[in-house]
Amino acid sequence: MDLAVLTRPVTASNTLVGVSLRLYDSLSRSVRDFTPVTPGQVGMYLCGMTVDAVPHIGHLRGGLNFDVLLRWLRHSGYEVTYVRNVTDIDDKILRRAADAGEQWWARAARIERVLTASYQLLGCLPPTVEPRATGHIPEMVEMMRRLIAAGHAYAADGDVYFDVASWPAYGELSGQQVDAMQQGETLATGKRSAVDFTLWKGTKPGEPATASWASPWGPGRPGWHLECSAMAGKYLGPAFDIHGGGIDLVFPHHENEIAQSRADGQQFSAFWLHNAWVTLAGEKMSKSLGNVLSLDAVTQIARPIEVRYYLSTPHYRSTIAYSEEALAEAVTAYRRIEDFVVRASEKVGEVPAVDLPEAFVAAMDDDLGVPRAVAVVHDTIREGNTALQSEDLPAVRAALGNVRAMLGILGLDSSAPEWAGGASADQSGDRLREVVDALVAGILTARQDARNRKDFATADALRDNLKAAGVQVEDGAAGSRWTLER
Repeated sequence: MDLAVLTRPVTASNTLVGVSLRLYDSLSRSVRDFTPVTPGQVGMYLCGMTVDAVPHIGHLRGGLNFDVLLRWLRHSGYEVTYVRNVTDIDDKILRRAADAGEQWWARAARIERVLTASYQLLGCLPPTVEPRATGHIPEMVEMMRRLIAAGHAYAADGDVYFDVASWPAYGELSGQQVDAMQQGETLATGKRSAVDFTLWKGTKPGEPATASWASPWGPGRPGWHLECSAMAGKYLGPAFDIHGGGIDLVFPHHENEIAQSRADGQQFSAFWLHNAWVTLAGEKMSKSLGNVLSLDAVTQIARPIEVRYYLSTPHYRSTIAYSEEALAEAVTAYRRIEDFVVRASEKVGEVPAVDLPEAFVAAMDDDLGVPRAVAVVHDTIREGNTALQSEDLPAVRAALGNVRAMLGILGLDSSAPEWAGGASADQSGDRLREVVDALVAGILTARQDARNRKDFATADALRDNLKAAGVQVEDGAAGSRWTLER
């Protein structure tokens, strides 16, 4: 099959911006054509993590999904402002820090460093800005002033609450009836209704003085929901394109964001995108449930790029039921891709990423259809392997260029700059690889000499010794090549 027939160039310069991309909007409950608020530009906000405990792979999945979307938007020609916040003040942070005998701010900073390192380890591109809640108290205070003045919020006993009854559209995102809602907050004495939610928490006895900021209603700290509205408005303006987060944030967090932001006169987000959970033993992976897997634990089983393949290639709206068997299948699938790239590169040299197959483009434009897009990657590799067997070098070169282009969009091209920060790019790691390569090459030369002498016992013994050391040897027409077992 002629691979050129299956592909067409798709670059930032020739993509028709805003024409073909369709995304599922949780608010309208439909797949809609994506048209940005400002032509050629996209504002995207992702609800980041509350840094009270080390992130698990369920947290990181959302960052990976939106990293793929970021890459696709940029490839499609958009200038993207990507905001991913950090919640660095919260009841959970105060509680866990107190239990551990830490200062709350020291714990938050430490966990944030772990979170940043985890995203980097998985090849995520950095956001345009990563604001912290504690750095935006003035914006939150001003927003509360406006809401109170407009009759949508009220102060009581040092706290400030949003008056849900003042906003008739409340419940539009989750579809819940107001009288059936549970905000998960205690019913304080000054609260008019159990469904009203907290914008500002007045400082309580026994709380650390460092977890308190001045406000017109007394010292306190922001409520969880208020911070995202204030930060999104600051960096993206009153109307932006995409607001993302996990499906568990639909209610109450995102429901409350919509209400308070629109009550404040903002159009807020045009699209609401939600990624599904990673489950373990049939339950949502959650710090509160204690059924979590850290990235460190999973990278004992698979390399970071393989973990990325596992977490990012299912459709973002489908649940991932974690198991070691499923992870092993993903590892095998990625290594098939990797093996083709290595063998094709050995045959035709380095080939730049060029064209994207039309089927890949169609899949990505259809609500970020990554599973279908990955199927195109594997189809192209099968074509490329056939070309390798028949020594059809132009077809090998075309397949390799296509595959590298697709892997770049998915964040799975191990030669890309975002993977350069890992251990494989460390200078000592590079030097070690050079040394091992020289040693293995010497053994392979001795093995070939033994084979030439028809001393197959010695040749087999050398190969077995390499295998015992974790080195796999493949014999081919062009000679022997080696890879490390992983």
